[in-house]
Amino acid sequence: MTVRVIVALGALLSLVTGNAAAAPASAAAEYAKHFEALSKLSVDVARAMPPESYSFRPHPESMTFGELMSHIATTNYQFCAGLKDSPVPALPSPANKDGVVKFLSDSFDYCTAVIPNLPEEQLSAPHNSPDGRLPGREVLLAMYIHVAHHRGQAEIYLRDKGIKPPSYRI
Repeated sequence: MTVRVIVALGALLSLVTGNAAAAPASAAAEYAKHFEALSKLSVDVARAMPPESYSFRPHPESMTFGELMSHIATTNYQFCAGLKDSPVPALPSPANKDGVVKFLSDSFDYCTAVIPNLPEEQLSAPHNSPDGRLPGREVLLAMYIHVAHHRGQAEIYLRDKGIKPPSYRI
């Protein structure tokens, strides 16, 4: 082999092993890594709306902004309790911005305690969820899609009020 080939193989090997060292140790850790960004942005969106606009709804058939944020929180608890095969804890019914932001943040904290600890068996086994009985991986995917969908709606609510939504970050 030529020196160039040996150097190229060495560089490739260091890239592969370097990436392997940085990769999450389990599938649950991979899900948890992405959940952190989902959580932070969602709470930032909730914080961006002024308190007086939590009752804003862009259309008579739409949820208010506060109801939308509370809906995300409620379903987070439902998805993650299902992953634990446990009942949904008692949930508050917040009436103001501070209460809704805390409820949303607490729902992400609840899930953050569940997701990284899911063994392979729980990721493969079926669990109850708001979308029916699904394997754990599909419960997580359904939850991530649900949060992203409604957070996207919430960003439109912010724009309707002339507020630039927080930027997405990984």
